[in-house]
Amino acid sequence: MHPLSCCLIIALILGLTPVSSAFSPAGPREFSAKVIRIVDGDTFEVLDSDNRVSKIRMNGIDAPEKKQAYGTRSREAISALCFGKQIRVRVYSKDRNGRLIADTYLDNRSLSLIMVSEGMAWHFKKYSSDTELAQAELRARAARRGLWADPAPQAPWDYRRMRYPNR
Repeated sequence: MHPLSCCLIIALILGLTPVSSAFSPAGPREFSAKVIRIVDGDTFEVLDSDNRVSKIRMNGIDAPEKKQAYGTRSREAISALCFGKQIRVRVYSKDRNGRLIADTYLDNRSLSLIMVSEGMAWHFKKYSSDTELAQAELRARAARRGLWADPAPQAPWDYRRMRYPNR
């Protein structure tokens, strides 16, 4: 028997979903889930209908780090929006930390768009070309909402590079 076949059989016996089936060529996988834990302004955990916990990294945005200016406010903002609520999750991929990269929606409203519009996160242009997020960031900057009220807001990717230079 081929070694890969053995791995798939073992995964199925253990109840694991092979990664290849999670992201089919047909497009992103969608599911509904309850937000059960907020990690920071762009990451949280959800519990799906099969009682599986998944860590979600919101697609298209980057929020301030916990110890960074506005980090706590950003975390509180996403918590106020969705903690304990049912959301729709649209998964595109996994990141190097095993988090699901996903668009997330509450009542058909994009949580990423809300966070950027309120000045609680940056549009993560390195990984997203979403024009709606780009425009929302420009409007938040112009209105000096949230982190844009700071005279010199530091992007999370710059903060991480300075704080963790060997990553």
